[in-house]
Amino acid sequence: MRYDGGMRMQNQVAVISGAARGIGLAVAEAFAAEGAKVVLADVLEAEGAAAAEGLRARGHEAHFVRCDVGEEAEVHALIAAAVDHFGRVDVAVANAAIVVAADFLELAVEDFDRTLRVNLRGAFLLGQAAARQMKAQGDGGAIINMSSVNAILAIPAIAPYVVAKGGLNQLTKVEALALAPYGIRVNAIGPGSIGTEMVRQVNDDPAKWNALMSRTPMGRLGEPEEIARVAVFLATADSAYVTGQTIYADGGRLALNYTVPVRED
Repeated sequence: MRYDGGMRMQNQVAVISGAARGIGLAVAEAFAAEGAKVVLADVLEAEGAAAAEGLRARGHEAHFVRCDVGEEAEVHALIAAAVDHFGRVDVAVANAAIVVAADFLELAVEDFDRTLRVNLRGAFLLGQAAARQMKAQGDGGAIINMSSVNAILAIPAIAPYVVAKGGLNQLTKVEALALAPYGIRVNAIGPGSIGTEMVRQVNDDPAKWNALMSRTPMGRLGEPEEIARVAVFLATADSAYVTGQTIYADGGRLALNYTVPVRED
């Protein structure tokens, strides 16, 4: 299900982190379909370069930059590359993220730190660098942070991810308030279970699949393109009076109140 698009982002320049695959690539494709010039950023150099080449082959303007979003210098270089290549930055999407699964009592401090480094510090660095460029341009912009239902819900086995996404929601509010005077809107998207490569692995495990669907009222995985459509809304004038918000595209998961088995002592 590829995004068909319009031209709501004509001549806009959008920078998307974690764009080599999954939701990030779907966002880049949707923005390009709307007429945007897209800069794909990722540590997956071969995949990211191929993704950008694929967009160019379809007639879009796309550029790839290898970037570790946890490194301040690399994020600054990413924004500089976008300006050098396309002349400006109008939209930034902080999508890069990692997940480390571990029993809470066995969780290594190093794994906690590296998850927050990418998922939270990376979003801060990209948002700040992009906002500085947008402020210098003087005509506003949009920043989108990729949050999760796990900013509100909690899964002990992925504690660092949950903590980072909770912090990301607050970062979104802080950024929105700080940047409103410059006409820069900041919002977040909170996906539920989306059919990326990682999530689709549960298809081969009936127990995991049933557990996943039991907490998804719509009874299916979301698609990366469906999250991309929300990103297009938040990046364009359709959401001109929306800032500081997190939109949850979760198939009804957050509205569901379900019980867990009760231990018989």
